[in-house]
Amino acid sequence: MAVAIVTGASKGLGLALAHGLAGRGWDLVLDARTADVLEEGAAAVRAAHGTRVVALPGDVRDAGHRRELVSAARGLGGLDLLVNNASALGAAPLVRLEEQPLEGLREALETNVVAVLGLVREGLPSLRESGAGTVVVVSSDAAVEAYATWGGYGASKAAADHLAAVLAVEEPGLRVWAVDPGDMETDLYAAADPSGVGGRPSPESVVPGLLSLLDRRPTSGRYGVAGAASPEAVAPASGSAGSAGSAGSAPAHAHARTAGSGR
Repeated sequence: MAVAIVTGASKGLGLALAHGLAGRGWDLVLDARTADVLEEGAAAVRAAHGTRVVALPGDVRDAGHRRELVSAARGLGGLDLLVNNASALGAAPLVRLEEQPLEGLREALETNVVAVLGLVREGLPSLRESGAGTVVVVSSDAAVEAYATWGGYGASKAAADHLAAVLAVEEPGLRVWAVDPGDMETDLYAAADPSGVGGRPSPESVVPGLLSLLDRRPTSGRYGVAGAASPEAVAPASGSAGSAGSAGSAPAHAHARTAGSGR
């Protein structure tokens, strides 16, 4: 079966996507910082779908933890999909730039950019070996629009978008997508803007769009998936490239392996 790493997977979009992938037969390595909440979510995925799910609590900013995640994926057979979903706001609730704590900005950059590159670098050999290696960087419309109080977080997501665009050029054999899920009812959003809680789409509503990307395997770029069964390109990176790859939610070679994973 195909294998995915999904970070920030104890709840919200990460857990919803874990259910979506496991429902299609994917084996998973799930990450989050809170061990008991992560294991509870992983147990629910196992019980619902019967796939192999490894829960590894830790902080993606820690190089040792990133190595453990990729090692666990290799233990399941390889790495076909890396979903960088873990995020830090930099301030909660969000504040104007004149009040932005510099330490908070550093945390957002370390989590949303530096750790993403670190995990990509750790996983590249396995992703290259996959017949359909894919990297997803969960982005935000705050990366491309100027919203008051979203400056620190948005700057980190803009940097992550550009990292994804350059990775796509440098790794034409992979698919690399920066994915904007739109507004969702999540703990992260509630922490960012407590006054705006309620009435937003659920993380589960975004999953069909993400799974559609895996089905269609469009060229590397930036895509919006909010409530979309067929995601649309959103300011795709110029010069992005990628091989045609195999269609379908799980690469054909991955099945053969077992014949004997915001605003």
